[in-house]
Amino acid sequence: MANKIQAIRGMNDILPTQSPVWQYLEGTVKDLLAAHGYAEIRMPVVEQTNLFKRSIGEVTDIVEKEMYTFEDRNGDSLTLRPEGTASCVRACEEHGLLYNQTQRLWYTGPMFRHERPQKGRYRQFYQIGVETFGIATPDIDAELILMTADLWRQLGLQDAVTLQLNTLGSNEARAEYRAALVEYLNQFRDQLDEDSQRRLESNPLRVLDSKDPNTQALLADAPQLHDHLDEDSREHFNTLRAILDAAGVKYEINQRLVRGLDYYNKTVFEWVTDKLGAQGTVCAGGRYDGLVEQLGGKATPAVGFAMGVERLILMLETLEVIPEAVSETVDVYVCALGAGADQAALLLSRQLREEHAGLRIQTHCGAGSFKSQMKKADKSGARFALILGESELENGTVGVKDLRGEAEQATVNQSDVGPWLMDALV
Repeated sequence: MANKIQAIRGMNDILPTQSPVWQYLEGTVKDLLAAHGYAEIRMPVVEQTNLFKRSIGEVTDIVEKEMYTFEDRNGDSLTLRPEGTASCVRACEEHGLLYNQTQRLWYTGPMFRHERPQKGRYRQFYQIGVETFGIATPDIDAELILMTADLWRQLGLQDAVTLQLNTLGSNEARAEYRAALVEYLNQFRDQLDEDSQRRLESNPLRVLDSKDPNTQALLADAPQLHDHLDEDSREHFNTLRAILDAAGVKYEINQRLVRGLDYYNKTVFEWVTDKLGAQGTVCAGGRYDGLVEQLGGKATPAVGFAMGVERLILMLETLEVIPEAVSETVDVYVCALGAGADQAALLLSRQLREEHAGLRIQTHCGAGSFKSQMKKADKSGARFALILGESELENGTVGVKDLRGEAEQATVNQSDVGPWLMDALV
């Protein structure tokens, strides 16, 4: 007997019992973004490898260790996208959406990184990303942060997340700080953890992200980024903070919150939580005014964020804040008994769906006894079972049984059953 084929490690199926929560989260985000005038964009999951090498950088862990890269039949190097921002910039530039224009865009879909699978982090994982282009002022930075704050409130997560905020300054200011940081850390090179020693040569700002306690202790006396800020970046940051203060959004300034990529500048932010064990990031964003030019376009201000869908769902489940209405169950299960009932059940169900938008009806198919059909009706989670037998067909009625209550079975005219159900389901 052949071995059963299983899913690839770190790439998970989303089962019917799980998908309603995904739909709830994605629907909530979609409605929020639509209310702010953001339009959806969809990009391929496979891109030219060079896109990510140029955007993320060849010396990053993502490019060096984590990307799923392969040659196709034409010998071209292709990569399953590890993140969405570069793909979005590529699509916008390719289709002429950026020059002298403003765009507010969002996307959702799978990303791929070959890293050690763990709870809430997988090799195929899903992100919701938001990108804006053509707006250089801090009000758009604030809009993105305020949107995420509103999302946490709508999801019931507002007390479980903390906003961390920082500014990286201009490219020139960051280069000045980078030089000062390298000069300081070189004194303690042998005491740094292995990853930090490597990053000191290729990506020194990432040393600030180190989780090694000894490295973090050394950083206590390191130069501070804000001591090297240019005046324009200070003003941008102060204006952003003033908007957040006026909106009542609390935040912590974290000068070690950085991005190791050269195209990031000014605002960076993360929403973090300690509800999933060790502190983890559920949403991260920042301004990346240099990326469009780096990928061959004209200099374009841009800012965006991405959030991990699996981590947010894990939070919803852990904190038990999923609304009771979010389920895979139907409202009504239609049972068909006797000659001609199968056809009548299908037509009645179709008519009810057309007349009452949102009414969820499952029609029994495949014959079976009254007892077996009622078992399936109960298993479906439906509130009511509609029963169509020979006598109901003859009299133009339908039996209505409350599967979740104590009420006796009722008989209702077929023409009246739709309004009857809608009143009862309120």
